[in-house]
Amino acid sequence: MSVWGPLAERFDGKEKEQHRLLTIDGGGIRGVLALAILSELEKKLAAAHGVPASEYRLSDFFDYVAGTSTGAVIAAAVARGLPLDRVLKFYTDAGPGLFDSSFLNVAKNVLKRGSAFDARILADELQDMFGAETTLEPQYLKCLLLAVTRNQTTDSPWPISSNPQAKYNDPSRDDSNIKMALWRFLRASTAAPGVFEGQEIKFGESEVTNEFLFVDGGVTPHNNPAWLLFRMATEPGYRLNWATGEDKMMIVSVGTGTSPKGDDGVLPPKNPLKRLAGSRKVLGALIQGSMVDQDTNCRHIGRCVHGEKLDGEIGDMVPRAENGERIPLSQDLGRKFLYARYNAMLSEEGLDEIGLGDIDAKKVQGLNSVGYINDLLRIGKRIAEDIDLNDFATFMPPGFRSS
Repeated sequence: MSVWGPLAERFDGKEKEQHRLLTIDGGGIRGVLALAILSELEKKLAAAHGVPASEYRLSDFFDYVAGTSTGAVIAAAVARGLPLDRVLKFYTDAGPGLFDSSFLNVAKNVLKRGSAFDARILADELQDMFGAETTLEPQYLKCLLLAVTRNQTTDSPWPISSNPQAKYNDPSRDDSNIKMALWRFLRASTAAPGVFEGQEIKFGESEVTNEFLFVDGGVTPHNNPAWLLFRMATEPGYRLNWATGEDKMMIVSVGTGTSPKGDDGVLPPKNPLKRLAGSRKVLGALIQGSMVDQDTNCRHIGRCVHGEKLDGEIGDMVPRAENGERIPLSQDLGRKFLYARYNAMLSEEGLDEIGLGDIDAKKVQGLNSVGYINDLLRIGKRIAEDIDLNDFATFMPPGFRSS
C-alpha cells in the first residue's frame, strides 16, 4: 500500500509532472492581509476552472503549501481544505483575546510565564479549528504542508513537512513527524519569543522518545519560506525529487506586509540605555533582511513574473528586453521555476503608492494590530488586484486566457 494513502493518485510516481507551490510569510495578526490576497486568488482560480467559488479550494490548485508562524496557520487551513472565511473568523474572533495588551494582563503573563500573552488561548483555538487529534498524515490533508519552526533545544530551524516519503516522516517510525498532532506544530511555529511561551513536543512513545522545545519559525532565516520550500521539493534528500523548469514548477509567495525600520541616518545614541533599546530592533532587522534575501534568491533562480521593486539597482527582477518590455513567457529562459510575489509595503510612501494613503501606516505595522484588521484587509484586497492569471502560463487550464 502506498505511503501516500488517499493522496496517492495525486502524488505517487508523479515526480516529473507539473507542480504548483504556495508560501505564506509570518507576521502575526497581519496574516489577515495575506488572507485577503489568497481569498481573491481563490476566486479568480475558481472562475478560471469553471467551478463555483463556494466549491473551490486553493488546495485544488496548489500541490505543496508552506507557511511560517501566522503563515503556517493559514497554510495548514489551505492544506486541510478549510474555507478561508473560517480562517478569517479565527483571526477576528480570537485576535483580541490573544493579544490582550492591557498592562495588568501583560504584567501577569510576564511574571507567570515569561511572555506577554497567554499561549493557552492560542492552543485552544488551534485545536478547535484543526481538531485535537488531526495529524500530518495524508488522510487529513488535501495537499502537502510545510510548517516552519525553530527547535530551541537543538538550536536549529525545523521545517516540519507532511511528505510521507521523507526520512523522519516514515510511518513505520515510532517517532514519525507526521504522527504528531498538527495543532502542536502550529502552536510551535507561532511561539514568538517574548510574545508566547515555547511549545514542547514529544516524539515517540516506545522505541524512540525525544522531547524538544520549539519556538516561532520567524526567528529562522525562513520567515518567507519560498526558497526553503523549493529546496524541500527538489533536493533528493527530502525524497520528493519534483522536476524543475519554467513549465514544471511554479511558486506563488504571499507576504503579510513589510515595514522596515530605518534610523533616518542618525548615529547610535551615546546614552547606554538608548543604545540597549535600539539593540532590540536587531531581531526585526534580521528577519526583514532574511525575508528580502529569500525573495531575491527566488527571483534570481526562478523567473519572476510579478513582484514589488526590491531596490533601485535590480528593480523587480522581472525579465525584460532592452526596450523595457517584458519577455513573453512563451520564450523559455531556462529558469528553475516561475515565481510570483504578492506583498505590500506598510509605510506611508508604500500605502500612498497603492492609493491607500488614508490608512495610518504606523497602526497597521504592528504584529498585534487587532484594532486595524479592516485596514489590513483593504490593503490585501488592493494587492490582489494585481494578480494576473496569465502570469501562471502553462499552469492554467488548456486554452486559458484572461481578458
